[in-house]
Amino acid sequence: MALARVVSFEGVSKERMDEMRREMEGNERPEGVPATEIIVLHDAESERSLAIVFFENEDDYRTGDEALNAMPAADTPGRRTSVTKYDVAARMTS
Repeated sequence: MALARVVSFEGVSKERMDEMRREMEGNERPEGVPATEIIVLHDAESERSLAIVFFENEDDYRTGDEALNAMPAADTPGRRTSVTKYDVAARMTS
């Protein structure tokens, strides 16, 4: 069963989000993170962000979670306020 690591951040400026977008478009994935997909949502007005990282299985989740928890604060969008693990119950893409 696929799993998702959902992380919320605050203090995420538009400039920081623009920088992250450029990094992600260059396919710079976090090292040691075996994610199948990464989605980052941003509310510029409130300077909040959600990062949703999808993993195929529990082992990949564990590996990715460890790598992401060890990531320097300067590599994150802002101040991390929560981390939650979810089962991916349903998913639809076009």
